[in-house]
Parts: sequence; C-alpha cells; structure tokens
Amino acid sequence: MLPRLFRSIHTSMRETLVTELLAVNQKTKKYGVQLTAEDIRHLIDDREQLLHSYGRVELGVDVTKRLAETFCTSPYIDRENVTSVLHDLHEIFYYVKNETEDAIGDITIIEKMKDYFDSACGGSLELLKSKMETFVGDYRSDALLKGSLYERDEGEWHQSDETPFQHGRHKET
Repeated sequence: MLPRLFRSIHTSMRETLVTELLAVNQKTKKYGVQLTAEDIRHLIDDREQLLHSYGRVELGVDVTKRLAETFCTSPYIDRENVTSVLHDLHEIFYYVKNETEDAIGDITIIEKMKDYFDSACGGSLELLKSKMETFVGDYRSDALLKGSLYERDEGEWHQSDETPFQHGRHKET
C-alpha cells in the first residue's frame, strides 16, 4: 500500500513538473526551440539521475527552466539537439555546483556557461566542460588563496601590516 502511494505522489509531482516546463515553451518557441512533453519527461528522468549521482536534492525545476530560457537564444541550439544539449548542460551545471560547494549562485553559473558556449566554445559541449573545469579550478585557487590569507596567525600579521603583495607585485623582503 505504501509503495503504491509513493508511486502515485511521484507520478503526480512529475506531471506537475512537466506542465511547469511546458510553459517555458512560450519563451523559447520564438527562437525555434520547443520541448515536447516526452522530451521533458526524459529531461526530468536524466536530471533525477544526475542529482542522485551528485548526491543532490532539488525539488523544483528552476535550474532546468533557467537553462532552457537562457540557452534557447544560442545559435548552436535547435529543435533537433535541444534535449541532448540540455542534458549535458545539466551535467555541467551540477558538476560546477558540487565542485564549488554551492558557493556560486545558479544564475552566475548559467550565465558563465552561456557566455563560454556561444563565444569561446563555439557551441561545443566538450569545450564548455573543459572551460568550466578551468573555471572551477580558478575558483578553488582563489578561494584557497583568500582562505589562507585570512587564516594567518595574528602574531604573524597585524591588520596594519602590509600584505606581501602590493598592487599585483610581490613585496621585496
């Protein structure tokens, strides 16, 4: 009885998500990109698998909506490839979210992805993955540097002391 109830709830929630994502077609169709209910069901299934593989939980489809709305304007996306591209974009997005420990907002990540995808990557998802891996590496390096600067012992540096780096150049000691 309980498993049947859970299946019923899951099916109901899934159809609610499908309806919500079908509404995105109102914005994307002017760019020649539309998703069918079946496309959306596949995306939801793929998304759930990705979320599970990354150990993430997401109740809504805001990321999916934002990806579809943002990337529908790309000259590299059309009716034929939209579903597979959105699948890969989800994978890249959740990779970045995990690797940056959710420190970067969804919109910032999606806009960075779109900028790379349409410019430096020329629509290549492999190049986008590589660019976003570099982005994550740079983010981690910056976070590590900032963290190490703030974690210095008070005895080693005082607020009034100069830092070893002044205006982009290493201070001679």
